Amino acid sequence: MRFRIDGRPAEALSGDTVLTALRLNGAVARTSEFGDGPRAGFCLMGACQDCWISMGDGRRVRACETPVEDGMDLITTLPGESQWPGA
Repeated sequence: MRFRIDGRPAEALSGDTVLTALRLNGAVARTSEFGDGPRAGFCLMGACQDCWISMGDGRRVRACETPVEDGMDLITTLPGESQWPGA
């Protein structure tokens, strides 16, 4: 599957979650709004709210629960922002 992370081309296998695809391509889900560290998921079952990520169409999804799709556009940092905006 081919998709984009912050405008860069990336690849994953069918059945991978967005979180798995991000990690396999050397990316993190986002920068913490509560600190200065990158976030890459914590519970891996959709309970902790740690892996929210934005998609190019404006939706926000949990990366650990969302299957990667061919052509997805994933955004880990919004333009002009150093940290992910609060929910």
